[in-house]
Amino acid sequence: MSDPLEPHLVQAVQRPGQPIWTRYVALGDSFTEGMVDVDPQDETRYAGWADRLAAHLAEQARAASLPFGYANLAVRGRKLDDVVGAQLERGLAMDPDLVSIVGGGNDLLRPSVDLDSLASRLEEAVVRIRATGADVLLATPTDTRDAGLFKPLRGRHAIHTANLFTIAQRHECSVLNLWGMSSIRDWRMWGEDRIHLNTEGHRRVTDAALVALGLPPADPDWDVPLPPADPTARAEALRQHADWVRVHAAPWVERRVRGTSSGSSLVAKRPDLTPLD
Repeated sequence: MSDPLEPHLVQAVQRPGQPIWTRYVALGDSFTEGMVDVDPQDETRYAGWADRLAAHLAEQARAASLPFGYANLAVRGRKLDDVVGAQLERGLAMDPDLVSIVGGGNDLLRPSVDLDSLASRLEEAVVRIRATGADVLLATPTDTRDAGLFKPLRGRHAIHTANLFTIAQRHECSVLNLWGMSSIRDWRMWGEDRIHLNTEGHRRVTDAALVALGLPPADPDWDVPLPPADPTARAEALRQHADWVRVHAAPWVERRVRGTSSGSSLVAKRPDLTPLD
C-alpha cells in the first residue's frame, strides 16, 4: 500500500466541480495530532491522517498550479473547550478554506458528560467556520462494540455520532464516518496503547477522509478488513493483554481520575499555515 506522505505516490485526480482547497487547518486532540503514527521524515513527531490528507490536498493544488498551506493545531488530551476555543480562534485567523474539527472524544471519556451541551458547542463552532465560507470536515467516534474495556462507551459514541450527522446535515459539512469503518475494528489497526491508531489505521482513515470530501481514495480497498489473524497471533495478543493493562490502561485511567492530560504542557506541532515540502 502506498504512503500518501510521499508526494510522488499521491494521485492528483480532480473530479468536475470538485473544490480545490489551498488553506487547510486541522483542529482537535490526539487523533488529529496523529498519535501513534510516527512521521517517517521526523521520528520525534507524529504524522497521522490529517498530515496525510494535507499531502493529498497539496498535490491537488499543485496540479492546478495553486499554492497550498497547512496548519495542525491539535494537541493530545485536549477537550472540546480548547478545540472550539483557543484552537478555533487561532485557526480562523488563518483564513482557511477547509477546517477539520474533531473534538469531544476526551469529554466522552469523563464519568459524566452532557452530550447535548457537547453537540451545541460543536455546532456553534461549525456555524462560525461556515460563516467564513470555509468547508468543514467532522469526524464521528469509532464504534466500540468490540473494544473490550471501552465497550461501555458505545452508547455515548452512538449518540454523539447521531448528533454529528445532524450538525453536518444542517450546515452542509462533510463527515469522516469512523463509526461505519469495518477495518479499524481490528486491533491490528491500533497502536500498543489500543487507544490510538497505528500507521496502517491512519492510512485507512486518510482514505475515508478523502472519500468524505468527494475525492478518490489512494487505495480502493481502504475499508476491506485484514485477513483473519492466525491462532498463534491471537494467543500472543491475549498474553500481551496483562502488559497493556499495566503499561497503558492503568496510567490512562489514573490521569482521567485526576483530571490531568498527557498533553497539558505541549503545543501544536504545526501552529502556522505553511507549505508542505
